[in-house]
Amino acid sequence: MSDPTTGTAPASGPTGPHATTDKGLKGGALGLFSSTVIGLASTAPAYSLAATLGVIVAGVGLQSPIIIVLGFVPMFLIAYGYKELNQADPDCGTTFTWASRAFGPRTGWMGGWGIIAADIIVMANLAQIAGQYGFQLVGADGVARSTLWTTVAGVVWIAVMTLICYIGIEISANSQKILLTVEIIVLILLGVAALVKAYSGGAPAVSRHVSGSWFDPSSVGSVDVLTKGVLAAVFIYWGWDTAVSVNEETADRNRTPGRAAVLSTILLLLMYLLVTTGAQAYAGVGTTGIGLGNPATSDDVLSNLGSEIFGTTGFGWFLAKLLVFMVLTSAAASTQTTILPTARTTLSMAVFKALPRQFARVHHRFLTPTWSTVGMGLASVAFYVVMTRLSQNLLADSIGSIGLMIAFYYGLTGFACVWYYRKVLTRSARDLWTKGVMPGLGGVLLLFFFIEACVVYAEPDYGSTSWTLPFPPHWHLGGVFVIGAGALILGAVLMVVYRWIAPAFFLRHTIPVSAADPAWRDPAAPPGPRHRGPRRR
Repeated sequence: MSDPTTGTAPASGPTGPHATTDKGLKGGALGLFSSTVIGLASTAPAYSLAATLGVIVAGVGLQSPIIIVLGFVPMFLIAYGYKELNQADPDCGTTFTWASRAFGPRTGWMGGWGIIAADIIVMANLAQIAGQYGFQLVGADGVARSTLWTTVAGVVWIAVMTLICYIGIEISANSQKILLTVEIIVLILLGVAALVKAYSGGAPAVSRHVSGSWFDPSSVGSVDVLTKGVLAAVFIYWGWDTAVSVNEETADRNRTPGRAAVLSTILLLLMYLLVTTGAQAYAGVGTTGIGLGNPATSDDVLSNLGSEIFGTTGFGWFLAKLLVFMVLTSAAASTQTTILPTARTTLSMAVFKALPRQFARVHHRFLTPTWSTVGMGLASVAFYVVMTRLSQNLLADSIGSIGLMIAFYYGLTGFACVWYYRKVLTRSARDLWTKGVMPGLGGVLLLFFFIEACVVYAEPDYGSTSWTLPFPPHWHLGGVFVIGAGALILGAVLMVVYRWIAPAFFLRHTIPVSAADPAWRDPAAPPGPRHRGPRRR
């Protein structure tokens, strides 16, 4: 029954103590192609490369291609963890739900918070890029340099994307298909054209042929440098889990979302490796001119290379302009696909009483989260406006801190997969690898990068800002670490507060909290009318 005051229908609760929860979302709206498109679009491939490739090159030089590969490894391993967990429990809460069942409600709540915090922070950066590039595209460079007008444009863009997500998941998916297809085609053309010119003599003097040393991790200067590079690479892969967050709106929701997640990471690796290798072969890693290490162009490497590789006349001019447009639409599209997983995470948390019940409401016509979607938009606008008002440097450091939250909730998901399936890991070689070794290794790698990143980010000279703690021992810390660690600490504080206000989720265990609990159904076990949970050998 719809709410007479809002015109929305609350999502239905669990139909039994161990039943898969139907939240009222539009089931079967997405297929494998649409889910993969959402997973790819969420990473913003063109924008991610444009904004991150220069940073990677500045740190590791010619070893950038191997950093791209190393960044892929934990993402691929964790994607398999998502795939296996989704097969057993296709809940749109993903990390929140799975970690709650595996390790308890407090751990699950923090996993959900990791998703929410990372998405809200990145929305500020995406909105700023959408505002700046939108003005630059029409030649209004002066307006693009205005903090006020770029902020206004960014807020408008968040509002538009929130509205699209509110209206329906199918509209969101369909609006991504055309833009993502063009984006991938342009990136492939850029990589291929760069390699062809590098080998045919049409490239500048700084060009070079691809070398095996580019793929040698031992040539990276130090572990700290390697960590910084891999965390930057992890950021350009981050987002594929959106394909799993929309699992309850996907046809064959036990299998399709997981397949889409794994497929997304593989396609991203191939695309990123082609563009990185081609761009490096064509432009080199110098710190002047078109070199990828030039600090003057490190925040937008692709736009600088477009006119050099494609040319400035005829069809080449069109492709160069199209590349700039794709960087804009990539960031803008990612704004939309960032709203989707956060809204569904808060929806699931509300259904299981980990957030106020209003966030569980689903629109009776559009079958999309209402309070959760609008709340994500409002929270993103508030964070973006506050950050821009305080300091552009603070905004930059907040973006750098996302790596900590990504490593936190992705790694937690990997460990949850191992713990859930721990009783069946010896049943077959496939179970051991896909349910245990792969997600477990992914979790260990991300835990290592998380700890190492905390050490690196804590250095006062890392990032654009630094902070001195107001209490003993008055440590002087880098702003990136303070914001990242502070966001996670804030989540813990909010969890304690909410537990005191509404203890139902934490005391009644609405979500079963143990892998031994019969609520865990092993999808690989023989079907039976009452079979639930892994069978003992």
